[in-house]
Amino acid sequence: MEFDFVPTTSQIKFNYLLASEEYYGSYPCSYADAFAILLRPTSGGPYQNMAVLPSGAGPVSITNIHPAISGFPGCAAINEQYFGGYNTNHASQINFEGRTIPLTATATVVAGQEYHFKMVVADYSPGSFEDHAYDSAVFLEGGSFNIGVELLGPNGIKLPSDINVCDNVPQVITASVSDPNLLYQWFLNGTPISGATTNSITAVQPGIYTIEVSVPGNPCPGKATIEIHGGTTPQAQNATLLLCTTPDITTYDLTNAMSSISPTPGAVFRFYVNQADAVAQNGNYIQNVLNYNGTDGQILYTVVSNGGFCSKMIELKLLKEATPVAGIKSSRIKICPGETLTLTAEGGVTYQWVNFPGTGNTQTVTLHQTTTFTVYAVGAKGCRSLNPATIKVEVTPEITSPLKDVEMCLGDRITLDAGAGPNYKYLWSTGATTQTITADSWGVYTVEIDNGFCKKIFTAKVGGAATPYVIGINYESAKKTVTIIAENPPMNNTPSTLEYSIDNGITWQLSNVFTSLLDNTNYTVLIRRVGTHCVGTFDFYTLQINNIITPNDDGINDVLDLKALAEFKNFTGSVYDRYGVEMFRFSKEKPVWDGTVGGKRLSTATYWYKFNFEYPKSKVQMNWSGWIMLKNRE
Repeated sequence: MEFDFVPTTSQIKFNYLLASEEYYGSYPCSYADAFAILLRPTSGGPYQNMAVLPSGAGPVSITNIHPAISGFPGCAAINEQYFGGYNTNHASQINFEGRTIPLTATATVVAGQEYHFKMVVADYSPGSFEDHAYDSAVFLEGGSFNIGVELLGPNGIKLPSDINVCDNVPQVITASVSDPNLLYQWFLNGTPISGATTNSITAVQPGIYTIEVSVPGNPCPGKATIEIHGGTTPQAQNATLLLCTTPDITTYDLTNAMSSISPTPGAVFRFYVNQADAVAQNGNYIQNVLNYNGTDGQILYTVVSNGGFCSKMIELKLLKEATPVAGIKSSRIKICPGETLTLTAEGGVTYQWVNFPGTGNTQTVTLHQTTTFTVYAVGAKGCRSLNPATIKVEVTPEITSPLKDVEMCLGDRITLDAGAGPNYKYLWSTGATTQTITADSWGVYTVEIDNGFCKKIFTAKVGGAATPYVIGINYESAKKTVTIIAENPPMNNTPSTLEYSIDNGITWQLSNVFTSLLDNTNYTVLIRRVGTHCVGTFDFYTLQINNIITPNDDGINDVLDLKALAEFKNFTGSVYDRYGVEMFRFSKEKPVWDGTVGGKRLSTATYWYKFNFEYPKSKVQMNWSGWIMLKNRE
């Protein structure tokens, strides 16, 4: 068999085996049909025999490949590793006595150059003896004759027709042809890839990649194609799964761990007991994931996949502990308002308090109202009690009293009321055991109130009350009338009314105006808070001034002389005509009026005067008014 061809690669190869009837008896020691696979350029040159064994082990022939031959004339084995075996009773699919193993014929060629290929098998003919009875044959492996392009991985190994790639991991694909005289073009899904004109490409996305390798001027390029199937690996991380056992719950529900292992929607989980099974991703995974009888501390090897070929293996650690039962105690279950107690939780290693922060087993609290406290027990590995423990601490109603500080004047009596309440009992500092007592002296009074469970002391201070006092007096001498202006200091924050007397308390009136007073008479004004002994006093003198002056220099009633009042503090005054026009103004420096204005005598008429001053002792402001007749010589 022979033919011409033009390779598009730098190497050609094919697989074959040699079978022969000469693998019989001792023939392999002496007889071998001729066999050669010859190759040379059609332009001329010597043939190259491709039918040779690897590593210089000689030609492919019956005498160079056989096992040890016993008997006479026997011979030792030669290249026995390439002997495929005897076809005993012709049980093989080939009708020959023996065969070699499949062998590969290779040759280095120049891409684009025409070659002549010839395969030769001939009977053995030493001298005049021709061996026509024992035939030989060569069998070629279908599809193995390659004079075109193959696609190789980074390790130089031929890639299959399709591969799976996860997460768009770059894939370096290289054509088996590497000749600067050839033309290269890569395609993705049938579309040329711009700039991809070398024998290598880095694929970064799924699809069908094709390379065409052509000799310039040759319209028939060599082609090779590979399909990359893409997928995404789910997110996954190592996790733990805690089983809190109860009498009814003793096995793991592995689905409870899925959310902590992977947040990727649609992820597929396979839980393996053995790591080797997980690596192989075989069928030996846990089937009953809802009811797995695992052990504390066990590691499950979990494969998380996208349901296809993209996956990641993580470790799931199983933890187990008995679910704790919570308990709670209180140092007291009934207290008075404002008292402090200690709560103690039981059953766990740490605790979750509903009413407090912190995870300790004790809490100290001061209460003013009845409160229910709640706590969960938490185990060493994190299991929380199914139900909380609760306790109710009762706070008795607070003891209250309206008792407060009060004021009174000497001679008065005042009632102190401790107030009423459920089961109240009283003990006053006076020894009284009633709700109220009457105080008739200044001082501090206390009462202890006992409601049968709690006691509380209340205090009231009975102090002296401020007495009313006079702040001003208006005396109209012409009308013999006085108006008293008094201040009533507050007492016990309660409004009160004043009453007045000018006869040393014999008679009292609510009006602050007194009439029909006597001239040049001392009066003692009493001001009293109605219903009390709170009395203020003020001495008042009804000064009488002569109502007529005659400035005729006879030494009798010549002037209106107020020098006696000039020494009082805040002394002021004026004389007005009947139209209200000021004629004269009194002062400490000018306390006397002689009936003139600006040095000129005024005409005879009636004039009005007004003056005021402050009493030095009581600081009371005295207001005085009246009329006077001025008679001048016409």
